[in-house]
Amino acid sequence: MNTPFSHRPGPDDHAAPPPGCPAHGLSSHDMSGLAGLNGTSPGGPTGAPGTPPPGGLRRLYGPEAENDPMALYEKLRAEHGSVAPVLLQGDVPAWLVLGHSENLHMTRTPSQFSRDSRRWRALHDGTAPPDHPLAPIFTWQPICVFADGADHERLRGAVTDSIARIDHRGVRRYINRYSNRLVNDFCRDGRTDLVGRFAEHLPMMVMAQILGMPEEYNERLVQAARDMIKGTETANESNAYVMAALIRLVKRRRAAPEEDFATWLVEHEAGLTDDEVSQHLRLVLIAAYETTANLIANVLRMVLTDPRFRAQLSGGHMTLPEAVEQTLWDEPPFTTIFGRWAVGDTELGGQRIKAGDAMIVGIAAANVDPVVRPDLNAHMQGNRAHLAFSGGPHECPGQDIGRAIADTGIDALLMRLPDLQLAVDERELRYSGALMSHQLMELPVTFAPRPPQDVTGPPSPSTAVPRPQWQVESPRPPRSVHPPVAGAGGTVTAEAAPATSAATATADAPAAPGSAASIPEQRTGSAPQRAWQALSRWWNGN
Repeated sequence: MNTPFSHRPGPDDHAAPPPGCPAHGLSSHDMSGLAGLNGTSPGGPTGAPGTPPPGGLRRLYGPEAENDPMALYEKLRAEHGSVAPVLLQGDVPAWLVLGHSENLHMTRTPSQFSRDSRRWRALHDGTAPPDHPLAPIFTWQPICVFADGADHERLRGAVTDSIARIDHRGVRRYINRYSNRLVNDFCRDGRTDLVGRFAEHLPMMVMAQILGMPEEYNERLVQAARDMIKGTETANESNAYVMAALIRLVKRRRAAPEEDFATWLVEHEAGLTDDEVSQHLRLVLIAAYETTANLIANVLRMVLTDPRFRAQLSGGHMTLPEAVEQTLWDEPPFTTIFGRWAVGDTELGGQRIKAGDAMIVGIAAANVDPVVRPDLNAHMQGNRAHLAFSGGPHECPGQDIGRAIADTGIDALLMRLPDLQLAVDERELRYSGALMSHQLMELPVTFAPRPPQDVTGPPSPSTAVPRPQWQVESPRPPRSVHPPVAGAGGTVTAEAAPATSAATATADAPAAPGSAASIPEQRTGSAPQRAWQALSRWWNGN
């Protein structure tokens, strides 16, 4: 079993700078000239993956970073401690924050580490040109992500107020319906790729509905959303495609308001301009989509391959929401978030940070920081102290929508196909690396073929299939208190998320009396068990 916490520092093709080497403790001001060591100008196409990195620094792109980012993070931790100098595409210098407490300090202290990318020195000296592959991520826009103080409060308030208006029960109905619609597309085949035909599509279908543009959902939108944050040559083109769809949506909602997220932003008392509305729609769409698509894929892989998940789920000691939370610790959807920029000269993790230095939130590295997780095999059930959704005033405001899409969608999938089995050896699974994520490219599975179901009415009878050991058998109460778990800065009292069981109905309408699907296996349990099942179905909007 390959887990993100199995890696430890080891030999590689280039050694770390020896003690006393000038590369130790360099700020980005000192490192700004390192790009010239390759014989290219700071603004030119520096840092080809095949060339040695300047100054002995490690790159957050190229084969080492893309193939095994967790191993790279551990090497950086061993070499530099909790804050490490690194190189972005084009060998642009930055700091990667690896420590859990250091990341919390950085994200919670905007007076020292701003989200305003216009402070970045690399923008002013040409090291990071406007056509840089990461431009869709760092280019300043009139949105809350790049604002601090009063501007942030105004823009963020519009987003959080609009999110608060979302009908969560209604959203779970859409999740169930779209999940079953996707399963219908491949359930006759007996095999499929759960990444390409489920995980990548479900979040976009749901988010397009929430935003108010279900007619814009298509394969091109899905692939553009995946591409635009990867730092590829086509990232800017993909960004333009997504923005065009959102600009059309804003124009429609100005002319004809509806009960959807886009309308709520347009009509919010903060008085957002059309540009501000479209940019915030992009923020919500891409953040929710990318996070949730990766989360679904990671949870499904863990359910299919990790013995811990099999044992806990089969014994009723872990619900799907808890499995989602454990995955957020072990394999967060975003490995890093770029970026923060130092407001002035300061120190973090023993490193001298200069004003204008670029900072990277090291989510995956912080989640396995030995200071807060000395035993990486220990279960983190109920503990939400992870940094999967960042922290501080810029913590993701829609994270519970992402959780709902993941646990409800996976529950619907397992209800329809309880005999899912991985079709290849786990070692054959392939990943795609980028600065902000380590994506599972495919998750091939097999199952017994079965006919499609009517997703608008009662589910049709289907041949019973024996449940595999990992199938959820008994729902748990929606709220339980676990023993305290040590976290950064003290003890965290954990509370479990509301339960979701495999007995969740697979469509909005109840099953027809007498059909095989209307009598789930758990129905034979005790009255209290059936009560919790009813609560679970209510939680899922059925």
